[in-house]
Amino acid sequence: GAQDLLTPAGSPIDTFFLSPFPMKVVACSQLFAVAAASVSDDQKNRPVTKVINLLKDMAKQLEKEAEEDEEVYNKVACWCQTNDKEKTKSIADAEGRIDRLVNKIEEETASSSRLNTEIKNLEVEVEKNQKALDQATANRKKELAEFNEDEKDTLQSISALKSAVTVLSKHNGGAALLDMQAALRSTMHTHAAKVGDMLSSKDLKTVQSFLQSPEDYFDAEPTFKQSYAPQSGEIFGILKNMLSTFEADLSQAQKDEMQSQKAYEDLKAAKEDEIKQGQDHLEEKQEELASTDEDNAQAKEDLEDTRASLSADQAFLANLKEKCQLTDQEYEQRTSTRQEEISAVSEALSFLTSDEAHDLFSRTFNFVQQSASVESVERQRAAAVLLATGQRLASPQLVELSSTVQRDAFVKVKKAIDDMIAKLLQDKEDEIKQKDFCIEELNTNERETELKNRDKEEAEAKIDTLTNEIETLTNEIDTLKAEIAALQTSLKRAGEDREQENKDFQETVADQRATVKLLEKTLDVLKGFYNKKHKGASLLQRQEPAGPPPPPGFKSYKKNSGSGGVMGMIQQIINDAKTEEAEAIQAEKDAQAAYESFVKDTNDSITAKNDSIVDKSATRADKEGALTDTKKELANIMVELEELANENADLHKACDFTLKNFDTRQAARDEEVEGLREAKAALSGAQLTLLQRK
Repeated sequence: GAQDLLTPAGSPIDTFFLSPFPMKVVACSQLFAVAAASVSDDQKNRPVTKVINLLKDMAKQLEKEAEEDEEVYNKVACWCQTNDKEKTKSIADAEGRIDRLVNKIEEETASSSRLNTEIKNLEVEVEKNQKALDQATANRKKELAEFNEDEKDTLQSISALKSAVTVLSKHNGGAALLDMQAALRSTMHTHAAKVGDMLSSKDLKTVQSFLQSPEDYFDAEPTFKQSYAPQSGEIFGILKNMLSTFEADLSQAQKDEMQSQKAYEDLKAAKEDEIKQGQDHLEEKQEELASTDEDNAQAKEDLEDTRASLSADQAFLANLKEKCQLTDQEYEQRTSTRQEEISAVSEALSFLTSDEAHDLFSRTFNFVQQSASVESVERQRAAAVLLATGQRLASPQLVELSSTVQRDAFVKVKKAIDDMIAKLLQDKEDEIKQKDFCIEELNTNERETELKNRDKEEAEAKIDTLTNEIETLTNEIDTLKAEIAALQTSLKRAGEDREQENKDFQETVADQRATVKLLEKTLDVLKGFYNKKHKGASLLQRQEPAGPPPPPGFKSYKKNSGSGGVMGMIQQIINDAKTEEAEAIQAEKDAQAAYESFVKDTNDSITAKNDSIVDKSATRADKEGALTDTKKELANIMVELEELANENADLHKACDFTLKNFDTRQAARDEEVEGLREAKAALSGAQLTLLQRK
């Protein structure tokens, strides 16, 4: 407001009122106010003395203000230096940490890619080994079934050959011969290729001839002195050779089967060991991958947080440097201006305290007091109103104007008053707008802060929920893995038990069948003898004597009375053995069916648990991603809350004084306007009086 005052160019008012220091304005205004009012004072109250004293007070006040400015500047400089050093170090540390985090993220990403490749390779290797084991198991089962079938056929062939040899060695005919013929034909048909390789074409024709007419190889009515026809010896030798070859082949086949079984067991153990090692290695790689991905995610989160912190520090440092630079410039300007003002006050004091000035002021003030007119009285009234109002309201403009009233023409003074009134009214309107702006901005800041705090609470609650859910999923996945491992162990043990049971079954069946065949062979031999009608004794008795009678012959031949019981017992044993064999076969079928059902159920359970692990792992990954996003969101919310807090502090710094003193400042401004209007009215009345007197 002081710059709008109309004062003579180069006057003391220009020198002091345009200074940026309010205290100097008030003091300077008081100086001229006292000088102007001294005309009406008592002659003994010298105004120059008051001016000199006021100038001395001004010099002291200027020195005090210089000390206060220096103290403020030192505090700001200390703050600038400390924060500049700390933020520079913090920025350097953040940049170094960012470089390390970037390198770490690149390394973790490369490790993750490598581990994914290794895991895929291991999965392929484990699957390949498992398929190889499954194929070997299937081949072994097929070979075992083929061996069992071949063994069964070979045993039957051996049995048939033994029966044939027995029949030939005991020159039996009848039913035994027919049974032998059927058995040999079955053997020749079943093992046609082997028999073809085993026999020469001549022997083969002999055997085929024997099978077509076996009775040709026996006498029509043999006696105890007679044996086979000449051909029987040849066929007997051929069959014995075939029997030896079949038995040797069976023995070799059994040895080969044992070696194949051992080779399979060795292969199975090796493959299971490879599968276990592959699965263990796979689990290790999967755990390493999970740890690597977690470290990578954490590093990315740290990188984002560090970059945000670095950006905030850089912005703070830039603002700090700008503020400190402005403070340096302002302090330098204030110091220079104050020094000029001190020089002016000192020079004025030197002028006023000289002897020449003392004599001059004595003559001047005496003249002024003697030539006072009506106009000066009116001016004094207006000046007094302005001075009183200015001092009451601490308004340097009114105090300055009170001195201007005593120097300038009424037109200039009234214009200055009108300008001041207009400016005061404009200031009042601006302050009202400032108040409305402050209230609106503070309310907006409060609402946004409340909403952000609510978002913060929701984000923190979401983080807690996601953390608990991830922990629960991790525990469930670990439990499923443990259950799968237990099921795989049970499956392995069940397979081993089933294999041993099948081996016992094969031995049992083989033993039962061998027993049955042996007993049946024994029974056939007994039946061949005891069920056959013997004719020798009756033929001898019908011979007519051609000479002296022979000595008494054999007693009548009677079959052993116990033969029926023995054969019955043998038949019962055969029946029991067949029953036991049937029961063993049924038990084997039941056990195999139960094992297959167990394997299917177990594999289904493992598949279901693996599917559950995949689903839960995917869910956990989604929740981990959501957790990372929520943490980033929370970090952003915290930054926004900090910005809102800073904005709130800035608003309070800019608005608190206005809001707190609004009513007082408005009332003071209204009172100041009223004082100006009263002064203008007083000046208008004085001008009218002068016109009337003229």
